[in-house]
Amino acid sequence: MQPEFAPSEFAAAPDVGPNGHSRLATAPDRRRVRQAQTVEQTAPLLTGAEVAATADAIEACQQLDGLILWFDGGHADPWNHVETAMALASAGRRRAAENAYEWLQANQHDAGSWHNYYTALGVKDFKVDTNCCAYIAVGVWHHWLATGDRGFVEAMWPTVARALDFVVSLRTASGHIPWAVHANGTPWPYALLTGSSSIVQSLRCGLALAELTGHERPAWARTLARTEHQIRHRPDGFEPKDRWAMDWYYPVLCGALTGAQARSHLAVGAPKFVLPQGVRCVADQVWVTAAETCECAIAYLRTGDSATARRLVEATRALRADDGSYYTGWVVPQAKTFPGGERSSYTAAAVLLAADALDRRSAAAGTLTATPGT
Repeated sequence: MQPEFAPSEFAAAPDVGPNGHSRLATAPDRRRVRQAQTVEQTAPLLTGAEVAATADAIEACQQLDGLILWFDGGHADPWNHVETAMALASAGRRRAAENAYEWLQANQHDAGSWHNYYTALGVKDFKVDTNCCAYIAVGVWHHWLATGDRGFVEAMWPTVARALDFVVSLRTASGHIPWAVHANGTPWPYALLTGSSSIVQSLRCGLALAELTGHERPAWARTLARTEHQIRHRPDGFEPKDRWAMDWYYPVLCGALTGAQARSHLAVGAPKFVLPQGVRCVADQVWVTAAETCECAIAYLRTGDSATARRLVEATRALRADDGSYYTGWVVPQAKTFPGGERSSYTAAAVLLAADALDRRSAAAGTLTATPGT
């Protein structure tokens, strides 16, 4: 059974006339089609005013010390904190973004880690998530591309270096990086495909920052090569989580799978996860999330399929609130937002970053769609 939402790699339906026969477009028809396609491909997904409103919604979740909560009164985690900082930078909110990075500097442990969850009052969950700790490298690289501020990179380098050194130090004899560390310092016994894919992206950006600042990190390069190999050739070595969409698209999003392999991988998973309303969070549920829809769009964009990427981002408009914030997700049959009426800063950030990747508004628009240095 074909998915209701067909990625652009699937064959398009023929142009059929009223008599049921295929109709060939005349030359003027073809020109109009090409013009319409050009308009569709170049019209911005978000207007400047819409970008500003969504950036306002993210800033409304930022505390005075720089921490960006998921929503007012909620908690924050280091990965989504970095993502929201990236979105603010892409929207031209440089001071707010740098305030977020200053929070990371001030709250990093000497070992290089951060805890799993924070609230405005302090630590909520003392566990440490490895891919959350590593993601600061992606954020700092993005900020460098957005601003060209070498001083910012130099100031953040020790924080990035400690974070990636911490993550790499946890690599096991099998070469896997455990997805988390208990509060008592004991690593969890398994690695996750999504988390490891995110770490690949972080290590690439970290190595780019090392080169920019004149440092060498051969251990990072070895870990990157080993983890990429596992993702490409030994995905069965990760804890099975194939019900979740992120385990499907993240190997492409991080650039571990490329070219024909990436396109084939996305095509195989699309019927399982992609609906007209966006991307399911879990394959056997009908809960669509805007953040995962936008991340998946970026994965398609990495393969060169901008048409599918654009349609996915366009689908998130149904979750946009009047003030520019975004509902986290919705249950498809009932068309009801879920959980409850939750609107989250990281969801708004994912939309801004995906729209920027397609509309190319900021100098950092290509951060998530290209390997650093290419």
